[in-house]
Amino acid sequence: MTTPLSHAGLHLLDRRLFLRTTGSGLGAVALSCLLDQDRLLAADPASDDSAKTPIRPAIDPARPLAARPAPFPARARNVLVIYCSGACSQIDTFDYKPEIIQRHGQPMPGNEKLITFQGEQGAVTKSPYAFAPAGKCGKMVSNLLPRLGELVDDMCFIHSLTSKTSTHGPGELFMSTGFTLDGFPSMGAWVSYALGSETDDLPAYVAIPDPRGVPQSSVANWGPGFLPAVFQGTAFNAQNPVGHVKLPKGVSREEDLATRDYLKLLNDRHLAHFPGDSELAARISSYELAARMQVSLPKIADLSSEPDHVLKLYGADDAANKLKAGFARNCILARRLIERGVRFVELFNGAYAMGEGIGNWDGHKSLKQQYDVHGPILDQPAAALLIDLKQRGLLKDTLVVWCTEFGRMPTFQKGASGRDHNPEGFTCWLAGAGVKAPFSYGATDDFSYKAVENVATVYDFHATILRILGLDHKRLSFYHNGIERRLTDVHGKVIEAILS
Repeated sequence: MTTPLSHAGLHLLDRRLFLRTTGSGLGAVALSCLLDQDRLLAADPASDDSAKTPIRPAIDPARPLAARPAPFPARARNVLVIYCSGACSQIDTFDYKPEIIQRHGQPMPGNEKLITFQGEQGAVTKSPYAFAPAGKCGKMVSNLLPRLGELVDDMCFIHSLTSKTSTHGPGELFMSTGFTLDGFPSMGAWVSYALGSETDDLPAYVAIPDPRGVPQSSVANWGPGFLPAVFQGTAFNAQNPVGHVKLPKGVSREEDLATRDYLKLLNDRHLAHFPGDSELAARISSYELAARMQVSLPKIADLSSEPDHVLKLYGADDAANKLKAGFARNCILARRLIERGVRFVELFNGAYAMGEGIGNWDGHKSLKQQYDVHGPILDQPAAALLIDLKQRGLLKDTLVVWCTEFGRMPTFQKGASGRDHNPEGFTCWLAGAGVKAPFSYGATDDFSYKAVENVATVYDFHATILRILGLDHKRLSFYHNGIERRLTDVHGKVIEAILS
């Protein structure tokens, strides 16, 4: 057996060693590619300089929604948000406080003359809904949401969230965009910008308004802000699918496809005359997606193919409660969108209404009357959505986010039978990919008035969601008007304790 030649003390490769080294090296390259495709490849430790460098996705103008790998290991591939507009009360749902029951009818100690958003507060008032242990973990949940209560073993509660505002419009914007003012990109727009979509014939980001209407801040909740418009949410629901997608009368599917092919030929020739024109390429791409949606959207919005047992599971067949049946159909639509690879789906429960606000969770004047309406609308359909996602194996790749804009007071307003706005402490929960369950993080005080343990901000909430998707909230940015903008502004930290 010969030994490798040496020169100046350095071994040179012989033929066998060269072939063996080359073969194993190619195998390592192939393995790295496969791991990267499945998002299992660990990221290299970032140097001090690279950790500060903004991450701006490399976007092909001709395919702006093409799937892009996450910069860091991702626990989830897509997100489903269930947004209860109107500030759903934590005291009457998930934040059990025995002290409120014991002090019912008494002034809140130390806050006897408290004045909040809509004026002077009255006595501490217990929930009209009874709490009981739920799931194997025994989490206390009110009987307003019994079916969701059965699923607490799959939920990760954050009981210590705080907001910057006590007003609905800015509060919705803050939860949706990270800012209380108009003009900033929604969370879904940021995620679409960063990761694109895993489907070619549907939008990357879909917003599903409540059957009763839109939230108070309307389309700003799913808007693109200063990001390119292609990353905004496309809004439609099971009651009102996207309009103008049906073929005109007298035009066959074959004729339509032939027309599209010819139009693509013309567009490609036109684009060739303007190489590097990213706006033109993006505009052509948007029109081509719209054409593909003519086929995909009617199919996905048509729930007639859903079996009866699925409609029954969600309550979509409830003829006695049409509002619940409508929301249930929206929940089924949300599952179908996730199933087909839509990156970010936002499902709204509750709509803005003037006056009493019976259209959403704004329980100022008559909380029980309003919540007796809203509870059944949310409970069965949302619980069925979680069950269905889990049964289909979708929950292992999907992060489900249940949220609202802020919380409610432990007292009733003077002269009313409802709770005022409270940004000092409220509850949201997560389920599915990337989070511990059952798990509870943080706490409010004995009256659920202020967050006192592991106090968290909406910035932290957003930073954590981005981390679960393999994104760094400090580095994902967009340069706008001389500023490196990001979802979390200059704030936020990941809530590491809740990550699985």
